[in-house]
Amino acid sequence: MTHTLLVVLATVALAAGESGTILDPANAGPDFATQGEYAGSAGSAKLGAQVIARGGGKFHLVLLAGGLPGDGWDGGARLEADGQRADSGVVFTGKGFDARLTDSALTGTQAGTAFTLPRVERRSPTLGLKAPEGALVLFDGSNEAAWKPGKNNFPTQAGLLAGGRASVQEFGDCQLHLEFRTPFMPAASGQGRGNSGVYLLSRYEVQVLDSFGLVPAKNECGAVYSVAAPKLNMCFPPLAWQTYDIELTAPRLTDGKKTANARLTARLNGVLIHDHVEVPGPTTAAPGSGDVAQAPLYLQDHGNPVYYRNVWLLPKAAKP
Repeated sequence: MTHTLLVVLATVALAAGESGTILDPANAGPDFATQGEYAGSAGSAKLGAQVIARGGGKFHLVLLAGGLPGDGWDGGARLEADGQRADSGVVFTGKGFDARLTDSALTGTQAGTAFTLPRVERRSPTLGLKAPEGALVLFDGSNEAAWKPGKNNFPTQAGLLAGGRASVQEFGDCQLHLEFRTPFMPAASGQGRGNSGVYLLSRYEVQVLDSFGLVPAKNECGAVYSVAAPKLNMCFPPLAWQTYDIELTAPRLTDGKKTANARLTARLNGVLIHDHVEVPGPTTAAPGSGDVAQAPLYLQDHGNPVYYRNVWLLPKAAKP
């Protein structure tokens, strides 16, 4: 069978959701339509909810007092429960609350107060952000000339950039913008659920993963991998386009010896998740080793069909 035919067949399989990996919302089924974010109020207080699909009509619910992450929630208590789809919807019963999820809203009571939370779909405020003057457009959907040839474990998609690619040009201090989309993989979990990564200087990974609704950790989306968990889990549901806006201060070297570690400031979907985090050295599984002042940008292929678009980078003059 030719390579072209194999790629076509693999694309069809992924779009249809074989092996539990779905790339097209139109073919994602009822679990995809049910999972997501819900927001409203319980009495006079804002309340947010995140519903995570677990496959086979199973879901996990997280209730957040004050609203959704980045929109009212203070990062405090989480009320959680599991539920299973039935004829009457998905029913959740947790400590101090009960809820029922139908096609359009999550309704129930929490601490004796009734709530109705309609489904919401948030967009990053930096989605579609245009490159400023002086920035280098690394990918605008038209060609991949700014990237070295790569080999992927999944099909390419027109107008999108797959992982497993390193930029042709090397960079040091910079401001990076990119947009990414994780697949819908309801039966998967942990590091097997939409895994990729953005490696600044081919050494410092900011994790890409479907971590929607989870507690922030050093290996979840938004993490400086194995170094620092994000301040807040701002991960949107799978198949939503999401944004990273990252500022890198490269390590400082004098006569080949490092005098200062690299630092990263990052925003996920417009919300600050790292503020000048110090990165002492290459993170786990980095394609580059040692300390350097410049190196290519690298987008990881971790076996899952994660795609990128609107990638641009603004080099900055290095300061001593």
